[in-house]
Amino acid sequence: MKKIAVILAGCGRMDGSEIHESVLTLLSIAECNAEYKCFSLDKEQDHVTNHLNNETTSESRNMLIESARIARGDVANLETIDINEYDALIIPGGNGTAYNLFDLATKGQNYSVNPVVANICRKFTENKKPVGFICIAPAMIPAIYSFPVNLSIGTDKDTAELLTSRGAIHHNCKVDEICIDEAYKIITTPAYMLANNILEAYTGINKLVKKVVELS
Repeated sequence: MKKIAVILAGCGRMDGSEIHESVLTLLSIAECNAEYKCFSLDKEQDHVTNHLNNETTSESRNMLIESARIARGDVANLETIDINEYDALIIPGGNGTAYNLFDLATKGQNYSVNPVVANICRKFTENKKPVGFICIAPAMIPAIYSFPVNLSIGTDKDTAELLTSRGAIHHNCKVDEICIDEAYKIITTPAYMLANNILEAYTGINKLVKKVVELS
């Protein structure tokens, strides 16, 4: 049975991983008769949001502990991952991802990716194992890889131009579509960059997961 590693960035779209995208990813992996294991960074989130009113609070929360909410406790420190045990990697999105796994939300065009996350993504790709990026997570790609990658974050013109300026090859995608870089086995889908509801998000995520499993 194929095993897929999933990187989470906390719990909640504004300050961690988008919960719908994360759960739909895990569901889709199970529907493909594959196994998943969740990982996160053992560090504090950039900030904490009250998701009822979208206001930032004075709380401090740990990404690994918060990710356990989504993973039902079954989550490990990303620094302990052995990529030889996994056939592929998937990273769901969420606004918090752009704060916690990389710093697009705070640094703008000069953003970088957490070195642990970037190194693990590169290792999967170097070993010809597929990597899937969902929602805003594809924005990490040009800051991870030293070569141009075909990708999509949907149809947002400003974000697409930013990624192109960093060396990516952006393709506009509808919410139910995926973009596949066949050479490097990197797959992307817009999800809640375009989705108006959970069903629309599921359609693209499910296609991405199926392709990731197929290529692994």
